[in-house]
Amino acid sequence: MAEQRLQKVLAAAGIDSRRKCEELILSGEVRVNRKVVDELPAFVDPEKDIITVYGKKIRAAQKVYFLLNKPKGVICTNRDPRGRKKAIDIVHTNERIFCVGRLDADTTGLIILTNDSELTNRLTHPRYGIAKTYVVRINGEIAGEQVVKLKKGVWLAEGKTGRASVKILKRRHTESSIEITIRQGLNRQVRRILARVGLSVKSLTRTSLGKLTVRGLGVGKSRTLTRVEVAHLKKITSD
Repeated sequence: MAEQRLQKVLAAAGIDSRRKCEELILSGEVRVNRKVVDELPAFVDPEKDIITVYGKKIRAAQKVYFLLNKPKGVICTNRDPRGRKKAIDIVHTNERIFCVGRLDADTTGLIILTNDSELTNRLTHPRYGIAKTYVVRINGEIAGEQVVKLKKGVWLAEGKTGRASVKILKRRHTESSIEITIRQGLNRQVRRILARVGLSVKSLTRTSLGKLTVRGLGVGKSRTLTRVEVAHLKKITSD
């Protein structure tokens, strides 16, 4: 395993937040292979080095992977000064986990939670272009030219978005539903590109990422990813 920042290893082992772990290191409470480490940056190999805090050896974090069908109003961050419910509060594990990317509070559906930072970085890196599919309920009737614009990509502040795959599920005068697949991860991208072509979102649900889906998983429920699913995520993000 490649060397990692000491505070990151401590946080992954559940000692405290990364910032608090930095303070522990600087206060001289951390030893690596029996030697005090009180300066940063410091790097360790958690599989080879013996790391102790207050004289006690830390427990190596076991890599865990969960799929959550996120409810509305739940946020995808590990800290929230407003005290809102977090995705990590729903998933039960003894490991310190975090969300892979984010869904905004009003968006429901598939989110992965893990403590595997390497896989997280790959899944969120734009070079891999992982397919993400959403089902969107829209106010009013969607027009053919709006679908064409979405498929071609639209201009946002960050530049022109990539081509989207769009399938009309329902088209009514008062409400339409579409399935849209994108391969980018811009902030609130689906809502923004729909607004850019004049469409107002009533509800937004992410239904799949790669081959993973929330099919059969109730809202607010989570499950452990299978070995096959984890292998799939690693495969689609391999160089």
